[in-house]
Amino acid sequence: MNLILFGAPGAGKGTQSNLLIQRDRLHHISTGDLLRGAIKSGSDLGVKAKSFIDKGELVPDELVIGLVKEVVVGKGPGFILDGFPRTVIQADALGQLLKGLRLEIQKAVFLHVPFDVLFSRLTGRRVCKSCGAVYHIVSKPSKKEGICDVCASELVQRNDDKDEVIANRLKTYEEFTMPLKSYFKQTGQYAEVDGDRDEESVYKSIKDLMIL
Repeated sequence: MNLILFGAPGAGKGTQSNLLIQRDRLHHISTGDLLRGAIKSGSDLGVKAKSFIDKGELVPDELVIGLVKEVVVGKGPGFILDGFPRTVIQADALGQLLKGLRLEIQKAVFLHVPFDVLFSRLTGRRVCKSCGAVYHIVSKPSKKEGICDVCASELVQRNDDKDEVIANRLKTYEEFTMPLKSYFKQTGQYAEVDGDRDEESVYKSIKDLMIL
């Protein structure tokens, strides 16, 4: 099965994707990871993307679509798209891309989480500078404050997780991404899951959709 997981930043898309990868052997295609990799490499795409991400703005469609196309061709069926599409234009482009590859999306799963919960999740997130392990100052703190449990490197708050950027990210999401709900309802692919629960309960709800 090919799935789209979508929802606001901090809704838990990455967490659920990891569970589906480990337990159901689905390929993970995360535009966030792809973009961060491009930024880290210092490529032209990475430099352009960073200028948008640091301001809490969406990366332009043409940059993201190019990355996704390259990865989907390599993965084949049985994948999760995490963080893409974010706009109706991207959804249309994805549909055309998959049609050409004789693939399709079975379910587009929206993870619903209230605004105040999203804000708390994102502003409290900390990431290891070296290995990328993710923590939260309230729900998943490291054993030693500011230090990664895995590699003992420093934990930092990403620029796009700071208060003023988070507020803009959520506003941008509301404006540009929420129309996807209507889009996927029209295609018959839409499903909604309550993301304001423990990760196992959310996973079970997604898993139940996969066997319908």
